[in-house]
Amino acid sequence: MNRNSFHPIHCIIPPHILRHVAENGTQRQKEWAFQGLTLSARLRGQREAIGNIAAAAATPTGTKRRTVYDARHGTTLPGKLVRGEGDPKSKDKIVNEAYDGSGKTYDFYSEVFGRNSINDRGLRLDSTVHFDRNFDNAFWNGRQMVYGDGDGDIFERFTKCLDVIGHELTHGVTQFEADLAYQDQSGALNESISDIFGSLVKQYALNQTAKQADWLIGAGLFTKKIKGVALRSMKAPGTAYNDPMIGRDPQPAHMKDFVKTRSDNGGVHINSGIPNKAFYELAVRLEGHAWERAGRIWYVTLRDKLRADSQFQDCAEMTYAVAGELFGTHSKEQQAVRESWAIVGITAGKPLAARAASGR
Repeated sequence: MNRNSFHPIHCIIPPHILRHVAENGTQRQKEWAFQGLTLSARLRGQREAIGNIAAAAATPTGTKRRTVYDARHGTTLPGKLVRGEGDPKSKDKIVNEAYDGSGKTYDFYSEVFGRNSINDRGLRLDSTVHFDRNFDNAFWNGRQMVYGDGDGDIFERFTKCLDVIGHELTHGVTQFEADLAYQDQSGALNESISDIFGSLVKQYALNQTAKQADWLIGAGLFTKKIKGVALRSMKAPGTAYNDPMIGRDPQPAHMKDFVKTRSDNGGVHINSGIPNKAFYELAVRLEGHAWERAGRIWYVTLRDKLRADSQFQDCAEMTYAVAGELFGTHSKEQQAVRESWAIVGITAGKPLAARAASGR
């Protein structure tokens, strides 16, 4: 990728949820939502070159180094240093969750894929907590993690969910690999890859099989006042929430329901449900731990195949090819990749009819 390119802010809460709150919430909730929308828009406008910053924050190969800062409810980054690598636990559980979550994400990528931090060159893992007041989001800004505390009415604290932390840090991995453009299908792939590996970080930490995992992103992030189980469901896109305050989950699970919109960078948080569903189907078909085969296929595809403008069809073809390279042509794994993409309306590799005609 071009390490001198500019990068958008990647937020875990999609704008369509905040817009629903801004229209349907109490006066106080409307103010929080509007604040979140305007601040996120301002942050997205601050395109930052990350090349020199990332290099300066690099640490020796194989070294884990986490730093947590406290913004003290301001918006100046990074804030006051409150915990460094190896320091004792803080009295603030939010500080500890940010520290532990980044460590578990680091461990996942290191132990499963042999990756040396987010950029594979020892990037220091910086996090800022207590960003702004009642800020309903968490984001990766191209060089560090930033967490809001949530408003307490709709959203809990954003360090609560390990998969949210893994999701956001994976935006950094994508940034240093395929650097998928954050727009339309390539942007939806960007979001989907973060959901996939965010879920795998959680599954790895809990030692769950594909069948044991909940395949939810942000489970527990909503307060009990909201009718919803999570921000997204990879198993059943479109079913994660349905509440008058935040609206109904708009994610499609099939290309026939692909959403064409100009908002949310062309629906990057919406249409990501399609490749999410494909990955889920692959993982349950292959059984066992999803990171071992399904995750490896996706990781190698991200690292070696995807490009900035890759579309869903490109990803299908590339994952099919990678499955063949890793596990053999016509292997169970490669066949499962084809079947999984077919479920969401995308054909990968040789069509099934042609395969049957050839006797293979």
